[in-house]
Amino acid sequence: MTAGDYRPPRFLRSPHVQSVLGSSPLRRRHGERSLAACEAETTGHIIDGGNGVRLHGLHSVMPGTEPRGLALLLHGWEGSVDSSYMRLTAASLLRAGFEVFRLNFRDHGGTHHLNEGLFHSNRIDEVVHAALDVSRRFGRRPMAVAGYSLGGNFALRLALRAPAAGLPLAHVAAVCPVLDPARTMDAMEAGLPLYLWYFEKKWRNSLARKRELFPEQHAFDNRVLGLRMRPLTQWMIERHTDFGSLENYFDGYSVAGDRLAALEVPASILMAEDDPVIPVEGFRALRLPPASSLEISPWGGHCGFLESARLDGFAERWIAARLVDALG
Repeated sequence: MTAGDYRPPRFLRSPHVQSVLGSSPLRRRHGERSLAACEAETTGHIIDGGNGVRLHGLHSVMPGTEPRGLALLLHGWEGSVDSSYMRLTAASLLRAGFEVFRLNFRDHGGTHHLNEGLFHSNRIDEVVHAALDVSRRFGRRPMAVAGYSLGGNFALRLALRAPAAGLPLAHVAAVCPVLDPARTMDAMEAGLPLYLWYFEKKWRNSLARKRELFPEQHAFDNRVLGLRMRPLTQWMIERHTDFGSLENYFDGYSVAGDRLAALEVPASILMAEDDPVIPVEGFRALRLPPASSLEISPWGGHCGFLESARLDGFAERWIAARLVDALG
């Protein structure tokens, strides 16, 4: 299975239809039903992110079976373990014989109460530490990681750090990963206003929840919550990170250009040429090691890759196929 096999019907070839339907309530219900139909045993866990950080996740396994491997799934910004693509990917992996751990990033999935500090995209250390904890708890078998959008970015950075951290990763798969955050910000500001509005609304709600839980730590006013994406990001950087500038912050989690050339873990990347959020040009400039591959589809939107009116997706099947190939 390759990106060349993805040929959606004509009514699904608009990138905006793909992107909007991909995160719609209809697809969330489809994901919930698909995962429930697997009849997997799912348990919640508090995971150690190091230095007192606590993260939450869900472990799913098919009862009475011996899994072929463990798949760690990472969601996109302002998504969660219950996002439609996370549930649908978990269902595909469970049917393919994997056990699955879906990890919530800090302040995602209703976990704002677990840590005082705000989430930001350079908090890779706690994700590496959490992956090590997941590996220790469930890693009796080969382990792989997959992620979407910002989760794909985290997955690739996790793979870069895995050898030095002692994390035994067999493969990493990333769908529409954020490569160059600065270019992604530019694209959202210049593109259809719907996407910027969507992420701004979700981030404001997240910050308001954090203020409600930790009013002394986060005593910002509604004027701050009314800022647009770029000035709100600048406000967060100045008060809650040591990066000092927007440029330094974006550079801190960029994986563009030759930054993935040092990958020792084999990687598979799936991108849509018509992604309205993440510019495809950066993918053509990537330098990847020989054991890694990049596939670009003409269609798919941002993490959509819908195949039919039932809202099944190519991306979750692609991830399962890549991990099956990698783990044998």
